[in-house]
Amino acid sequence: MTDLAPLLIAAALVLIAGAAIVTFNRLTRSRERVREAWSGIDVQLQRRADLVPNLVEAVKGYAAHERGVFEAVTRARGAVQGARGAAEATTANLALGGALGRLLGLAEAYPELRAATSFVSLQTELSDIEEKIGYARHFYNGNVRDYNTRVRRFPTLIVAQAFLFRPEEFFQAEEEAATAVKISFD
Repeated sequence: MTDLAPLLIAAALVLIAGAAIVTFNRLTRSRERVREAWSGIDVQLQRRADLVPNLVEAVKGYAAHERGVFEAVTRARGAVQGARGAAEATTANLALGGALGRLLGLAEAYPELRAATSFVSLQTELSDIEEKIGYARHFYNGNVRDYNTRVRRFPTLIVAQAFLFRPEEFFQAEEEAATAVKISFD
């Protein structure tokens, strides 16, 4: 029996090491899915930020005296482009959404702007991007949920803590920011 003790201990250590390796690889794969999903949001936020100057220029032609709105949109766009991580991007995204809402709201006061094909085209493209941001956010948050569950679940959390796997932040939208800005041209 004493001859088997070292062999049993060695077998147990091999099993524990194997389980730790498998767990580490699952956590790594899950974290990479989160990063991939974030890149989808980042692409859509960049597309929207790239559209903003064209939208501002279209509105400026009709409402040049609305300087405060244009400056707010420009600041918010810069914050989105400079955001690092989901928390900063969430805050910047909400600010940009509000600023764009005010910018698009100017169209109500300028009927000739509402009729401009370039403005209507930009507004349609913005609406499409907003929808894609929503889908990308849903995909990202699903991956974050799965990853965070793995990181926090026992016995995986032992490996996660040992190798510094940390929970990720969700990309959130407030109730009013969860839907695209709607402007009626009736």
